[in-house]
Formats: sequence, structure tokens, C-alpha cells
Amino acid sequence: MATLEKPYKPPVVAPGYDTATVTDKISSVVLQRTPKWWFVGFGISFLLLMGLLFGVTWLLIKGVGIWGVNQPVGWGFAIINFVWWIGIGHAGTLISAILLLLRQEWRTSINRFAEAMTLFAVACAGMYPLLHLGRPWLAYWLFPYPNTMGMWPNFRSPLVWDVFAVSTYATVSALFWYVGLIPDLATLRDRSKNRFWQIVYGFGSMGWRGSAAHWHNYETAYLLLAGLATPLVISVHTVVSFDFAIGIIPGWHATIFPPYFVAGAIYAGFAMVLLLSIPLRVAFGLQDFITMRHLQNMAKVMLATGLIVLYGYIMEFFFAWYSGSHVEQFTFWSRIHGPYRYQWYGLIFCNGVAPQVLWLRRFRTSPFWLFLVALIVSVGMWLERFIIVVTSLSRDFLPSSWGMYAGTKWDWMIYVGTLGLFLSLLFLFIRFLPIISIFEMRTIVPGTTGETEVPR
Repeated sequence: MATLEKPYKPPVVAPGYDTATVTDKISSVVLQRTPKWWFVGFGISFLLLMGLLFGVTWLLIKGVGIWGVNQPVGWGFAIINFVWWIGIGHAGTLISAILLLLRQEWRTSINRFAEAMTLFAVACAGMYPLLHLGRPWLAYWLFPYPNTMGMWPNFRSPLVWDVFAVSTYATVSALFWYVGLIPDLATLRDRSKNRFWQIVYGFGSMGWRGSAAHWHNYETAYLLLAGLATPLVISVHTVVSFDFAIGIIPGWHATIFPPYFVAGAIYAGFAMVLLLSIPLRVAFGLQDFITMRHLQNMAKVMLATGLIVLYGYIMEFFFAWYSGSHVEQFTFWSRIHGPYRYQWYGLIFCNGVAPQVLWLRRFRTSPFWLFLVALIVSVGMWLERFIIVVTSLSRDFLPSSWGMYAGTKWDWMIYVGTLGLFLSLLFLFIRFLPIISIFEMRTIVPGTTGETEVPR
């Protein structure tokens, strides 16, 4: 039997903490009979997913001409939704990696489904660049495969950077999520009464037995992956912002875009985590685990990043004025007074005005108001991407080339269909895997979470 150079102790369970009850309550979400509301929710999500399948099939048959893209607005819903979904996927890695490195134990109640949300959002985002190519079967041209055809990708293009940034982010996030699942898969393996699921969970747990060597290898791998994932949170949306900042189109060519986009991604991501965690804690009776403290902390992070985003909006107008460029100044004047002014006003209300109620404790401690604010912010972040993409392209340097853009029914069908894909994957996740990390909840020492009562 292999020996360790230094004796290693697995996580110690706090005295007085009823781990059996914690394990039973979380694992019962998976092992109990499927509730009826789950079938209703999954059925609606699956119908939306079928709409996505129909829309993509028709797109491949007819081509991107069914979309509303035109000249000069060559980027439409595909890029808008790509950036929106990538932003949503940021909160999971932030909660899991950065808060883990900072030893913030309040993350343990929300990190598991936040990580899953990251993977599902990246899956939805990854569809759009492929579909936007017009010939998705040639997507491999973006990768540096052996140059037998004499056609390397243009590595000076930020669109190629997206391929590497997003694929790396998806890979590391998937590994991070799976490694965290291994001890809980072993728990489900041991508690499942169905032979088929015992085999499935046993295969996923990779022979986990909870030995000191297993815990040592697990925590080493988990910490290394957290260190890898942390810079990815910053780099991925920075690279996405380069899609715009590297261009010369007025309204895009701005050095503030990288930090502004990263803050916006965390803002949108935490809004989506709130949208998911509030219904889940009620549906499964998890108020003892996802407490008001967790909701308050997420609301505070959302408020802080919202203020950064609002500062970014103000600085955009300041830079346009300070630049002395009449074209740049006109672009921002057009956002306020032009044909897309109502979308801009909606953006300012959703992302700048509505979240200010979170300064008040009564709103931060109300699940209803938190859910409503998170929903408003999610809409506002989509409008932000719409304003950035469309207003700059529709009003560029030459008035003779100006044009209007509006999404067609196929744009909306594919967008709503990706919501169906996201929700379908989410419903499957909460049915077959624990939505809260069982072993991390069992090892929390009473008092360190800031709660007055420890769930028993």
C-alpha cells in the first residue's frame, strides 16, 4: 500500500453537526420520486428546445438570409446572444474558483448549480459562432490543424481568439465541476437502491472510497483547477470584448471595454444565479442550506458590479466627448435620440436604476424583490449587448451606408430555443445530480458561515 510522505487528514466533520441528516436531505432531491412539477417544467423546456432544433434546421437549409442581418448590420442576434450567454456563464467559475481561493465558505451552498449553469450557458453560447459562419461544417478551419490546404486561420483576428478562449474556459470549467462532483457521486452510489444507477454513479465516482490518499489527491487537483480557472474568468470576457474594441467602428473602439465587459459578465451571471437559486430553495425545501445570507451576499456582489457597469456607461459618453471625434460623439448622441433610443432607455433603467433598491436591506432580504431585480438585470444585460452591436453598426462613418436592423421570427425562435436548451439541461441536472455539494456542507464548522443556526 502506498504511503504518503506527510500524514494527511481528510476534512474533519464539526462536532454537533448532524451530517447524516444533511446527506439525507440533499441526496433525497436526487433519490426521491420525481415530483410532478419537474415533468411540467421539463416538458415546457423541451418544447422550446424543439423550436431551436426546427430553427437551426431551417437555417442550415436556407442559409443566414433568414436572419435579419443586412448591410451594414452584419452582426445581429448571433453575436448579441453569444456575448449574453458567455456573460451568464461567468458567475459559476467566479463563485467556485475565486471564492474558494479567498476561503469564502458561503459559496458551498450555491457553487454546484452555479458551475453547472456555467457549462450550460457556454453550450448555448458556443452554438452562435458556428451558426454565424453560414457553413458550420467548416468550423474546423478556425483551428490550427496541419496546414495541408495552405490556409491558416488569421490569428490577428479576435474572432479566432474567441475560439481558444471559450474552448479553454469550457474545458477547465467542466473539469472543475466534475472533480467537485466525485465525492458526492460516491455518496449517491452507496445510497442508490437501483442497480443501474449504482453502476452509473460508481463509474462517475472513479472508485472513490474516501481514503486519506483520495482526499489528498482530490484537494490538490481541486486547488490547481481553481488556480487555472481564476484568470480565465478575467481573460475570457476580455477576449470577447476585443471583438469590438479592436475594431475601428465608432462606439466600439474603446479601451474601457475589457474591464467593463468583465464586470458586466459577473453582473449578469449573479443575476442568473439568483433567478435559479430562489425557486430551487423553495421547490426542494433547501432554505436551511441556501439561506438569506447567501442571497444577500449575491445581491451585494450584483450591486457592486452594477455600479461598475453604470460607471462604464458614464465613461463611454465622457470618452466620446473628450475624444473630439464628431463621428464618435454622434454615435452616442444617436443612442439617446436615435431610432434605438427606447432600447437605450430600457438598458439604463434595468442595469442602472432598478438595482439601486438593493442598497436597502428590506429589498436584499426579500426573495421576491431579489428575483424581480435579477430578472430585470438579465433583460437589461441583453439590451446592453443589443445597443453595443446594433447602434454602432447601423450608424457608422458614412451616412450613405446607414441602415436599420430588427430580428426576424427565426432570430427570436433560435434565441428562445437556446433558453429551452439551457433549462432542459438544468432540469436534467437537478434530477440526476446533487445541486448542493454534500461533502462541503458536512465539513462546514458551525459559526463560520455567519448563521445563527446550523442546519440539522
